[in-house]
Amino acid sequence: MAQRASIVPPEIAGWFAGRGWRVRRHQAEMLAASDAGHHAMLVADTGAGKTLAGFLPTLAAFCSSRGAPPGDGIHTLYVSPLKALAHDVQRNLVTPVEEMGLPIRVETRSGDTPSDRKRRQREKPPHVLLTTPESLSLLLSYPESFTLFASLRRVVIDEVHAFATGKRGDLLALALSRLQAIAPRMQRAALSATVANPQGFREWLAPWGDIDSVALVEGEEGAPPEVEILLPIEERVPWGGHAGRWAIPQLYQAIRQNRTTLVFTNTRFLAEYIFQMLWEVNEDTLPIGIHHGSLSKEARRKVEGAMARGELRALVATASLDLGVDWGDIDLVVQMGAPKGSSRLLQRIGRANHRLDQPSRAILVPGNRFEFLEATAAKDAVDEGQRDGEDFRPGGLDVLAQHVMACACAAPFNEEELLREVRSTLAYAWVDAAVWERVLAFVATGGYALKAYDKFRRIVRTSDGSWRLAHPEHAARHRLNAGIIVDSEMLDVRFRNGRSLGKVEERFAASLTPGDTFQFAGLNLEVERIKDMELTVRASSKAAMIPSYGGQRLPLTTHLATRVRQMLVDRAGWARFPDDVREWLEVQDWRSQMPGPETLLVETFPHARKHYAVFYTFIGWNANQSLGMLITKRMEDRGLMPLGFNANDYCLAVWSLKPIPDPAPLLSPDILQDEFVEWVQNSHLLRRAFREVAVIGGLVERQHPGKRKTGKQVTFSTDLIYDVLRKYEPDHVLLEAAWADARVLMTDIGRLGDLLDKASDQLLHVELERVSPLAVPVMTLIGRERLPEGAADDVLLLEAEGLAAEAMRVEETASIEGD
Repeated sequence: MAQRASIVPPEIAGWFAGRGWRVRRHQAEMLAASDAGHHAMLVADTGAGKTLAGFLPTLAAFCSSRGAPPGDGIHTLYVSPLKALAHDVQRNLVTPVEEMGLPIRVETRSGDTPSDRKRRQREKPPHVLLTTPESLSLLLSYPESFTLFASLRRVVIDEVHAFATGKRGDLLALALSRLQAIAPRMQRAALSATVANPQGFREWLAPWGDIDSVALVEGEEGAPPEVEILLPIEERVPWGGHAGRWAIPQLYQAIRQNRTTLVFTNTRFLAEYIFQMLWEVNEDTLPIGIHHGSLSKEARRKVEGAMARGELRALVATASLDLGVDWGDIDLVVQMGAPKGSSRLLQRIGRANHRLDQPSRAILVPGNRFEFLEATAAKDAVDEGQRDGEDFRPGGLDVLAQHVMACACAAPFNEEELLREVRSTLAYAWVDAAVWERVLAFVATGGYALKAYDKFRRIVRTSDGSWRLAHPEHAARHRLNAGIIVDSEMLDVRFRNGRSLGKVEERFAASLTPGDTFQFAGLNLEVERIKDMELTVRASSKAAMIPSYGGQRLPLTTHLATRVRQMLVDRAGWARFPDDVREWLEVQDWRSQMPGPETLLVETFPHARKHYAVFYTFIGWNANQSLGMLITKRMEDRGLMPLGFNANDYCLAVWSLKPIPDPAPLLSPDILQDEFVEWVQNSHLLRRAFREVAVIGGLVERQHPGKRKTGKQVTFSTDLIYDVLRKYEPDHVLLEAAWADARVLMTDIGRLGDLLDKASDQLLHVELERVSPLAVPVMTLIGRERLPEGAADDVLLLEAEGLAAEAMRVEETASIEGD
């Protein structure tokens, strides 16, 4: 590539110099890649000027030193996963544009943009448009999209890791294929700080998967982050829990000692809990705020403004700020609980200082001993520069159906030409003629079982063989309802007489079938039915099979899980751990076995007149929860009288009235072909998945002019259609899409399948006389939901101490060192 000085226009070089900056190598290489006609993937640390690097070719194109600037029309699209990020980029981009005197108009477009401005943008578009995948897809549904994007030369995708591997990435990939057809000279650029597999993202970014057309640009290395794991000053690392309540006094002192501290939590509940705990000890009345997705837009904007002005000393937040705005005054990031992934941790750490030449400072606060190991594994990965991430999977058919409808809204299309566009993406390269025909048939008629109903007839074939809208009104209905994000619902828990007990997240309710028992509101409840967003129950004398109804949780990555398992068998490495953690592992090693990377350890033991089995899976909470459902059903069939199960990210505990003589039959791989299929079909899980794909695929509309359907109304509609399709068209394209979601997204079926394969020849069964040290953390979770708010921590602390004493007891006739 050309030397930096020869490609950077003097207007840009002078602006950098005037600020005391220099054009960094990766910024110049992004410009060089564009000049050479290449697409580009930039991987650079937070604070490295990635966004400016992505826009540098755009700024250069409007510099007079490079000749006449481009004319009117959209020159560059900037796509981000968050509306707030697009607005922040606009503020940061306008400054260099104005100071360089460049003739560039920059605007944003999202769901919050007023309709009159959206109309004006289509008639008189800006040179740079900042938007989201959903808004871009909607723009492509207008007939004027062909002229609107004819001048397009560049698409910049920011924080590409945040959505490329999911359905929003599918939608964006399809939009890119359409844009490339409209503007063949268009260049693609993607930016990220936390990509584990740049080659995979290059393939995703490239048309037709032509990875050689995408230049990989790696950023200059910045100052390594400074990561510390917080430990109790006088107490031991807790056995159980994940809130890190013990750290509040130390956390408050850290807030006092720094200008601005950003405190990350993994759930909204934990954000509220930590926020309240901090206010209880806030004797200096420091300004401390909170930010998460359940707060109103006005509340979030108020907090964001206060942070930008430097008015807060601390902010407690969830993943809503993982991809946060550039707040340079943050000098400390705190992660409450385990980070769940090294890439996520790096992203969060990068919010501190946000400058490449200054180290970001972070403190990890483990909630329990397993979380201490996970935090150590994450710190080691960050120190080594190792990242993790999600794998790419086949694109969703519901998203493809939505894209087909958007194309039809813009103009009649030729199915062969559109198929070539679709297949040019990595996500849909697998689509063959048969699948394509099924998708078109669905969009045209709703499918075989629904084609008699005119309401599902959206496109028709014309005399020349092309496809067009069946009626012009379908365009307005599509634009009103299109989108990928389907709001999560809460289900009312009620007795048959109508008395309400409260609400549970649908994710939990979807895994239940009639006859299942769980604990809620201090009661043992048996499920009678799930219908119309209501969970009907009755009081039960049976033991609660499922004591945990926790909300959606961040998954533990495979990368970190492997690191933790390696640490457990690296006995020499235990020397760096605190004394109580090292003793915990040493007693476990002496009394039982360690669950290493190549084994699946299962411990069985009696406790409190019940029989327990603990499976050390390290496959994450979602997969363990699913495995618990399947194993207890299999135990029932074998007469083992299971009473319940509980799970965390690392292991699954099952208890029963009869002992498990051999756990191997409970883990045979055919459980995924037999019990899994039966469980999914009889649970609410597949119905929930179907509702989401039906909404995304356009089969059921949430919005009508002037009103929006309630979640109950949408569910009623999709349940009726679901029952019809299950009976008359079981191979319907949306049932296939729902199965894909249920298997991959809701149960983490890939990791579960790998575990069951391992169980066939790597299972290690250890029979013990009492609870083992490694089992104590998951055992302390049992019964948490029986306790009222506020009482749980103290009661469970006593329970944990009792379990720990039993697990760590060493007989006088033996010693750890002597055996």
